[in-house]
Amino acid sequence: MSLSNLKYAEGSTKNRKRIGRGGVHGKTSTRGHKGQFSRGGAKHRSWFEGGQMPIMRRLPKRGFTNINRVEYQVVNIGTLGVLKSVPEITPQILKEKGFISVTNRPVKILGHGDLKVKLNVTADAFSKTAVEKIEAAGGKVTKL
Repeated sequence: MSLSNLKYAEGSTKNRKRIGRGGVHGKTSTRGHKGQFSRGGAKHRSWFEGGQMPIMRRLPKRGFTNINRVEYQVVNIGTLGVLKSVPEITPQILKEKGFISVTNRPVKILGHGDLKVKLNVTADAFSKTAVEKIEAAGGKVTKL
């Protein structure tokens, strides 16, 4: 047995549909009579609706997108407790430890979780509860 001897299993392959060659698929070649798609070169975009008002223009639009929105990367207080050996927590250290993905987007510290270690945290924004918990643990908060 070699690659040159291999054959498909009986009945697993079908002959392709030969249109426009007479017989059952002759004459209109399965395209029907008249109309845009019976003619050569006919094509349309997948979202084209035959000249009818497109769905995206028929649906009502709501609200707006604020172009000045600031998208923060958030870190919870509970996750900062893992960094007890680091005296000063900055966005660079958070990036190194994998808590945030990039350093060029602002970082916000949120107050979810408990903090038992004294930490000095530097970030772009803090929630009220985060500030309370950091200061209650004896740490310091610095805004960038």
